[in-house]
Amino acid sequence: YGADLRGADLRDTSLYGADLRSANLCDTSLYGADLRSANLCGANLRGAKGCYLSCPTEGSFIGWKKASGHIVKLRIPEDAQRSSAAGNKCRCDKAYVEEIQNMDGTMATVDAVRSDHDQNFVYTVGATVEVPDFDDNRWSECAPGIHFFIDRRAAVEY
Repeated sequence: YGADLRGADLRDTSLYGADLRSANLCDTSLYGADLRSANLCGANLRGAKGCYLSCPTEGSFIGWKKASGHIVKLRIPEDAQRSSAAGNKCRCDKAYVEEIQNMDGTMATVDAVRSDHDQNFVYTVGATVEVPDFDDNRWSECAPGIHFFIDRRAAVEY
C-alpha cells in the first residue's frame, strides 16, 4: 500500500493480485506486466508506459458484469465513454442490458438485478443504464462508472 515505484522497470513482472493502492507508478515501464487482479485504486499511473485500454476504443462491443449473483450481458454503445486502468476491469458511462444469465451461462428467470455496490442501481433487461457522474480519469480504477469485463469468465471469477 502506497509503494513508491516511480520510474521502475517492471517489464514482464508478475504483479498478479498485488496491493498497489495509492502506489506511485509515475513513468513506470509496465510492458508485459501481469496486473490481473491487482488493486490499483488511487495509484498514480501518469506517464506509465505499456498500459493500454483493455476495452475497445471504437465501436460498440459486449461487456460482462457480475451483479446479485448473476452475470449481466451489456452492449457498450459506440458513443459511450469508456476506460480502464492497467488491469482488465473496464468502466463506461452507459450500457444497454441485453440479458441476465446464471453463473453457468443459462438464462436467468429474473429480468432485473441490483448492483453489488449500489443497491439503487438496477440492471433491467431491455433498458439502458447510465452513470451521470462518470469519472473520465482512466487511472481512477475504482471511480464512478459501470464496471465490467470484456471476457465473461473474468466477470464470473471476480
